Amino acid sequence: MTERIDVVVIGAGVVGLATGRALARAGRDVVVLEQHDAIGSETSSRNSEVIHAGIYYRLGGLRARLCVEGKKLLYAFCDDHGVSYSRCEKLIVALSKEEVTRLDAIRKNAQANGVTDLELISAAEARALEPGLACFAALRSPSTGIVDSHGLMLALEGEIENAGGNVVVESPVLGGEVTVEGILLNVGGQSEMTVLVRTVINCAGLHADKVARSIKGVPAESIPTLRYAKGQYFTVSGKAPFSRLIYPMPSPDSQGVHYTRDLGGQAKLGPDINWGVALGDYSVDEGRRKTFWEGARRFWPDLAEERLQPGYAGLRPKLAGPGEEGDFRIEGPRFHGVKGLINLFGIESPGLTSCLAIGEEARRIAEESTD
Repeated sequence: MTERIDVVVIGAGVVGLATGRALARAGRDVVVLEQHDAIGSETSSRNSEVIHAGIYYRLGGLRARLCVEGKKLLYAFCDDHGVSYSRCEKLIVALSKEEVTRLDAIRKNAQANGVTDLELISAAEARALEPGLACFAALRSPSTGIVDSHGLMLALEGEIENAGGNVVVESPVLGGEVTVEGILLNVGGQSEMTVLVRTVINCAGLHADKVARSIKGVPAESIPTLRYAKGQYFTVSGKAPFSRLIYPMPSPDSQGVHYTRDLGGQAKLGPDINWGVALGDYSVDEGRRKTFWEGARRFWPDLAEERLQPGYAGLRPKLAGPGEEGDFRIEGPRFHGVKGLINLFGIESPGLTSCLAIGEEARRIAEESTD
């Protein structure tokens, strides 16, 4: 006999966990399935852990709206659940006279997105805040921070379980089929099984397009092909001179190689962006050290190259190509016509910041499409 389940969330990264939490708190019976042996094993544990303000993203896009909403929800959630974070601020720096005019354009875009706390400051004012910094001017973002992503995911998992849901690891979704009674899912693991699900939310991240294609009856034209972009990080030995995060000018597909740190004080530079990489390629090219150093010393002139060591790498599930700005896609039956299915595609940065808002968006779509 096929087991019936109310809600299955596919993927226990930070977005899948936040989505499972939102549905469980709304009274749904939720199971979150994860293919790996631990939660958050891919994109969620291989990023900068930055809480983004919502500054750069295209006005009217999901990334802009959900980042601004998600930032507020995330800080409140961390306060309520004892998740460690630091509202450490960020400086976006102009590294030439020509870049100074771009700062005002960035500020205006941020204001249109609802980010109203940015402050344009002079080079002297920036150096008064960060004496080791070199720049021509800067934008100060007081609502940018860093968070313990693993602590966040554990808290989300706990909320799911407290609401009566379950997170089940080592349970890959192997395929499925759309039926008149619901969506059949074939689940692997130690004991393979088939379950009939009322609502399926595909939060599979890097694998979301493949998961969608594995379910018979989902229109092929509704499923994009994800492109993998690798971001590499180099760690920096010793103490950094900055208390704030330092970002250069962004490009459409990247926020540039910037200075961040974790809550333990470990300084790091990155990520860069590398296209055409294979799924699972988390190698760090040690030959990129000089490139990272040359980029960073434009705003950190006293940095010595030998302080840089290969750190780690992460992959982003991109919908756009090189030099293009992408957006999130969160699509329910109104888009693809499959009752009970919600697909999340292209959930890259700022997915961590936006996770709670993304979960609420998925919950809303699920409620709209439920009889």
